Amino acid sequence: MPHFFINTNSINNNTITIDDKENFNHIAKSLRAKIGEELLLIDEKEIEYTTVIKEITNKHILAEILNKKKSERDLKYNLYLAQSPLKSDAQLTIMEKATELGIRGIFPIYTDNCALKKSVAISKIDKWQKIMYEASKQCERANIPKCFDLTTLESVINDTKFDRIVALCEKNTNGSLKDYLKNNPAKPNENILLVIGPEGGFSDREFDLMKNKNLPMLSLGALILKAETAVIVTLGNTVYEFGE
Repeated sequence: MPHFFINTNSINNNTITIDDKENFNHIAKSLRAKIGEELLLIDEKEIEYTTVIKEITNKHILAEILNKKKSERDLKYNLYLAQSPLKSDAQLTIMEKATELGIRGIFPIYTDNCALKKSVAISKIDKWQKIMYEASKQCERANIPKCFDLTTLESVINDTKFDRIVALCEKNTNGSLKDYLKNNPAKPNENILLVIGPEGGFSDREFDLMKNKNLPMLSLGALILKAETAVIVTLGNTVYEFGE
């Protein structure tokens, strides 16, 4: 069923008016929806509405609410990713798959071996946010993850809002992700940050920064993984071991 984000201001009694340009064009023009078809709508409070289209004009769509409930499509903890941006399609894949895997937000970090120039990475933020928005609709998420502004490794590992920070490394590790996840289960509403470096790995300076913060520096195993694969494996295993 098509899934769209709305605001509670568009709800009046048992009817939802869809008149914002993006949703209206997608539903009326791209999908060519018709009266009698159902739509799945979700508001900023993560309330999910099953609706049926009652009216379509050249400016708005009226949908009647059939039922509503609190969305359950979310993790019980808050999972964040700090990751050194990759080139082209590889980064788009990360934004899409991270969204599907329940990430709350992604912090693009400009590392010493970052694949992109700083100016290029900054210019991509809006595009990456759009990818996450579209992916959220596709997988019927309860919320839209945020792509934060470009930052640094120093900033994210010193951010006090995280309850724990874990780094995934190709060397200088002090354990495996598998063992760590089994021995350190997530707590409800815990803010967890996973840090993954660029294709070329973290620099010695950056390893020293993480060591000085006493971060768990974990391995994904003996296989050599591309950076985008490492992100998907890390998030997938984390969600699997911690549960939803």
